[in-house]
Amino acid sequence: MDAQNGTIVFDAENKVLGRIASAVAKRLLEGDTVAVVNAEKAIISGRKKVILERYKTRIDLKEKANPEHSPYWSRRSDLLVKRIIRGMLPYRMPRGKAAYRRLRVFIGVPESLSKLKLVEIESKNPANMYVEHITIAELSRLLGYEKA
Repeated sequence: MDAQNGTIVFDAENKVLGRIASAVAKRLLEGDTVAVVNAEKAIISGRKKVILERYKTRIDLKEKANPEHSPYWSRRSDLLVKRIIRGMLPYRMPRGKAAYRRLRVFIGVPESLSKLKLVEIESKNPANMYVEHITIAELSRLLGYEKA
């Protein structure tokens, strides 16, 4: 636990997103305030083409009767990571919503969190992985997100 309002800061750089998301979700459900930095540098393991098709399918889901009621998936890196973490929380229950409100996800490392100690998650180095992988930044770009 760190000094800034009891915020725990996780570094997602070169880490498998699912591993980070599960650790973050667990800490959120325990009542901690969590920040994830370098969200755009997290990786998803698997073939790029398969991952891209899966996320394009999710983004293109539309309800026929009222498209405004469709699920929303952002193309921006930090919001995409936040949505993935939300999937590991019981979001429709009061404790899940409260946990989700304690989550902050950032692209890069903001100055307010740069002095705090970063929590490292055990994860394989992408260079040592036998499977292909894609970074969240690259996935966002392929889904159509362009920096403003």
